[in-house]
Amino acid sequence: MKNDRLKKGLMNAAVPALFIIISLLAVKPSGLPPNYIAEQVFIRLFRNSFLVLALLLPIMAGMGINFALTLGAMAGQMGIIAAQGLGLAGPGGLFLAITISIPVAIILGVFAGRVLNKAKGREMITSMMLAFLINGVYQFIILYLFGTKILPFNQNRSIILSKGYGVRNTLELTSSQSFDNLGDKVLTKLLGSPLYIGDFKIPFFTIFLILLLCLLTWWFGRTKLGQDMRAVGQDMEVAANSGINVDRTRVWAIAISTVLAGIGQIIYLQNLGTMNTYTGHESTALYSAASLLIGGASVASAGIFNAILGTGLFHMLFVVMPPAATNVTGNAMIGEYSRMVISYGIVALALVMHARRKLKEREMDRQAFRGDAKAKEKLKPINDLK
Repeated sequence: MKNDRLKKGLMNAAVPALFIIISLLAVKPSGLPPNYIAEQVFIRLFRNSFLVLALLLPIMAGMGINFALTLGAMAGQMGIIAAQGLGLAGPGGLFLAITISIPVAIILGVFAGRVLNKAKGREMITSMMLAFLINGVYQFIILYLFGTKILPFNQNRSIILSKGYGVRNTLELTSSQSFDNLGDKVLTKLLGSPLYIGDFKIPFFTIFLILLLCLLTWWFGRTKLGQDMRAVGQDMEVAANSGINVDRTRVWAIAISTVLAGIGQIIYLQNLGTMNTYTGHESTALYSAASLLIGGASVASAGIFNAILGTGLFHMLFVVMPPAATNVTGNAMIGEYSRMVISYGIVALALVMHARRKLKEREMDRQAFRGDAKAKEKLKPINDLK
């Protein structure tokens, strides 16, 4: 038992260790100064961590990686577009965007959860296909309904296409850096100025939100619903026999994850300052999943530490690998392709490992069953004599 735990721990630690080595080896060929690399990694860490943390609950419930995270990202973007269309800027605009995104995310999350309940054991591929389906609905709403009488969020005409309806492809967010600026105002009142590390200004409010989500995730795992999710994730049949409503618990996991993804997308975009209306959400689930897996998580087990560590490592690779690949090969496109190889390759490897583990578990169950059958056959003559 101890050897199995040690082996599992070493395997989990091997993944982040491998990517730490790859990142360090790529630093010198990239030609980037260490201060710049550190600053970019911290910016991306604070920008993306909330989205990665949103993946934890479905994994806890045994549903694997929730690629329907994209649904929450679309809900968040719809909230931002509505706030921009109403002409609201600053923190007020962001809080309105969150207020609008939450009910949309709940509806999408409940829908996704019910669909995934019909596809038990194939949740990851189903959630991926579901994201493509809802993406088509999102594109239709944003391109044809925004600015019309159905969705008259058109007080700010600068975001509307020249034909009178539909949203422009790229939006400059009027609420850019609003959460960070709000934190700066609080720190200025308390300390006299914002916090800096060298030239890097610490996004205090964003860090506060990430820490709050970490605390809530830890607390949630100890609530009745959190314990139900763990039980469902370990064995649905045993959980159902214990009186747990398995389907409803799984829907809760996806719905909460989708709501958190909507808020996380808003945090991400306000930090970025611009939004690609029609494509900005498409890589959300993939990059978040890759970040989590690099941190040593698997599709069956993940924690807060995996999310934070993986986000930092993944974006360090994103910072150093493209220029390193470009400098080594002399081809700029190779550097860009390396991003796709890293992200898609990590997810593909995780899915293959998960499939192999499942096959191994089934084989062990079959061997155990055969062993029990043989033992019963040996005992049968003895029972007959009695």
